[in-house]
Amino acid sequence: MELSKDMVRGYLSAIVLNVLVQGESYGYQVTKDVKALSGGAYTINEATLYTVFKRLEKAGAISSHWGDESQGGRRKYYAITADGLEQLARERANWQLARATLDALINGGLIDDHEAYTN
Repeated sequence: MELSKDMVRGYLSAIVLNVLVQGESYGYQVTKDVKALSGGAYTINEATLYTVFKRLEKAGAISSHWGDESQGGRRKYYAITADGLEQLARERANWQLARATLDALINGGLIDDHEAYTN
């Protein structure tokens, strides 16, 4: 089963930052890492990934540099910054709230108002 792209959209920055907090990387490796971390349930396409890279770099959450050509083509490497670490912490806290809230909304039950007032 594959995870809906819509379910993940709001968390793409957090996903990319989580990969980069484990070490600097380049685009293709990040796509492989995302697929591996999700157990194959989610694949980020390159166009989406580079849009996220651009947004994170503009916000100062990541930095980039070009690698050398010693291993074939020249790769652009991305690394998380101190601002990115702070953003990741906020994103993780937001995720915990979203997860708990959605769990309650999807799996929880309401107490019957009438029952609550008569007991």
